[in-house]
Amino acid sequence: MRAIWKGAVSFGLVSIGVKLYSATEEKDIRFHQVHREDGGRIRYKRTCSVCGEEVTYDDIAKGYDIGGGEMVILTDEDFADLPLTSSRAIDVLEFVPAEQVDPILYNKAYFLEPDGAATKPYVLLRDALIESERVAIVKVALRQREQLATLRVREGVLLLNTMLWPDEIRTADFGFLDEDLKVRPPELAMASSLIDSMTGEFEPDVFTDDYRAALQEVIDAKVEGREVVQPEEVEEAPAAAVDLMAALKASVERAKAARGEPARGGGGGGGEPTPISSARSAKKAAEKKAAKAPAKKTAAKKTAEKKAAEPAKKTAAKKTPAKKAEPAKKTAARKAAPRKTA
Repeated sequence: MRAIWKGAVSFGLVSIGVKLYSATEEKDIRFHQVHREDGGRIRYKRTCSVCGEEVTYDDIAKGYDIGGGEMVILTDEDFADLPLTSSRAIDVLEFVPAEQVDPILYNKAYFLEPDGAATKPYVLLRDALIESERVAIVKVALRQREQLATLRVREGVLLLNTMLWPDEIRTADFGFLDEDLKVRPPELAMASSLIDSMTGEFEPDVFTDDYRAALQEVIDAKVEGREVVQPEEVEEAPAAAVDLMAALKASVERAKAARGEPARGGGGGGGEPTPISSARSAKKAAEKKAAKAPAKKTAAKKTAEKKAAEPAKKTAAKKTPAKKAEPAKKTAARKAAPRKTA
């Protein structure tokens, strides 16, 4: 990883030198716009809407539209005079319980690495956050913009989560919120039962981007000049529930069957699995297969040793009868010898 920013975390009178790294990366498959006829890239020119001439980056400024066709132009000097926090400081403002920060505020995530001799104060702040079970609310200037952020600990590393400002969160203004809708207790109980039957531990690794994998398969097939095999069945969107209670009951039975729990009718689980249970089953099957591999090798080794020992056993068996035949020879010799007469 390459550091995108260097500065310091200001923690009271303590200054902790850090490097900032992007903690996430998008895995989307990106395309270029091309000419359908010959595959040539489509290029865009920066032209002025007034004079029609092409404009270089050096001649481009920032303009604010005030309406009526009028534009206010701001220069680099105008931005330099703004009261922006130092671009090399992360100022800790306060410490709050993590549950008090609404996840909708989170924007982007960055790893913080101690810079130089700042490892000890870095570890001190990290352990103090863990001990107090709190996150730090900070202000930081990134890309010429002051941002609110949190500092928390993830897998032993300080993580900076930039946040949206409260006035950047839209209000959910929907008509149904003013309607007087009543949910019947049996429906609520059945919905709770459905949640219970689908409750589990969150394992991110069991979820995959199936669309991206299929798209990559199409691209690979195009490159290799082979035919793309389309899936036989495409899952359709479920129809809207007509009988809510019946749909809830069916959903509960399906979820129980997917988990292998006995259905309400007494039978074992044989229903249609859910996407999550299917992914978990595939993961468990792979782990079981990997665990069986050493056992198979051991069994094969024992079989080989057994086969190698068989010739030795046969040889020993042949030698044993030969030894037993010696007394018989002596007896025959005694019978053949002439008897002495008186």
